[in-house]
Amino acid sequence: MRVLIDTSYVSRGRSGTAVYVDRLVDALRREGEVEVVEARQRRRFRRGCTGRRWNPLRSAANALLDLAWLHIGLPRAARLSGADVVHHPLPAHSRRIPCAQVATVHDVAFERVPRAYGRLWRLVARRQYRRAGRRSDAVVSVSEATARDVVDLLAADRSRIVVAHHGPGQALPQMEREPEPRHFLYVGDAERRKEVLPLVLLFWGMAFASKEGTTLPLVLAGNSSRLADGHRVQAEPDPTPERLAELFAGAAALVHPALYEGFGLTLVEAMAAGVPVVARRIPPAEEVCGDAALLFDGLEFKEPLERLAADPELRERLSAAGRERAARFSWEESARRHRAAYTLAFETRARAGGPG
Repeated sequence: MRVLIDTSYVSRGRSGTAVYVDRLVDALRREGEVEVVEARQRRRFRRGCTGRRWNPLRSAANALLDLAWLHIGLPRAARLSGADVVHHPLPAHSRRIPCAQVATVHDVAFERVPRAYGRLWRLVARRQYRRAGRRSDAVVSVSEATARDVVDLLAADRSRIVVAHHGPGQALPQMEREPEPRHFLYVGDAERRKEVLPLVLLFWGMAFASKEGTTLPLVLAGNSSRLADGHRVQAEPDPTPERLAELFAGAAALVHPALYEGFGLTLVEAMAAGVPVVARRIPPAEEVCGDAALLFDGLEFKEPLERLAADPELRERLSAAGRERAARFSWEESARRHRAAYTLAFETRARAGGPG
């Protein structure tokens, strides 16, 4: 089977989607059970939204270029490659594509946390996601929690959904954990649904000290770094994989206060590196972490942070449990589940005998 994967997102900077596409393509090729063909959108401007600045003209131009790619460029690439299946790494569908289509749904955050998104964006996303959920020959969901949302909110047929968990994020150098922690760590952006600001305010208002008496700041890695003050909250705007591995090695814990997630790529990434995890008690975090993390309700993360800062035995226990839990997630298994989705899509298309 020949599968064309839209790898456009890999060239748009570091993101969860870019990591997902990159690691999945690599795992599928190593597995060797399907022939993978890549197609990438070549014409696109820089993002219209950078930090707090928004360029509406650039955003509008990119939206038009994205539509042209979906309905003209990608169908042409599918025909030229002779693809049996086209895989959209984000929810999308085009009637012009002449073969089976698979779409990945990472989350339905705009429906679950509507206040975090603009009204126009929600309307556009709702239309695109529902079209993909209903018309795709198969849908990949990154968690059981997201699969339920795809059925409940996008009206997709559960029989066409394949759950494929991610592996442990990006490939990081293996590093020994430091004997004494230097900081707490948050990795990601500062979208409203991530609830990073209350975490920052907590560190501004109080100090967390280790058993050795060292004050542990919060390090914000990624786009969230713009909220740092350089003192109790420190910035790592664009860490390389090597630098991220160093940050994991020195962390008392990864703190994940998100109100809503589809999966939680950094949770597995941290556990695989032996970093204790403190996460908000939401269905995907429970699904991914099980009892290998300290889960808190609402924004009650002060007490678990105090415990981890002062208790090295608790940190070691969670570190070992996290490594064991993370071993359940692999890109090899994810590739196998994606292959099942491609087969399902191909067979669904063959039975229907209609247009893509």
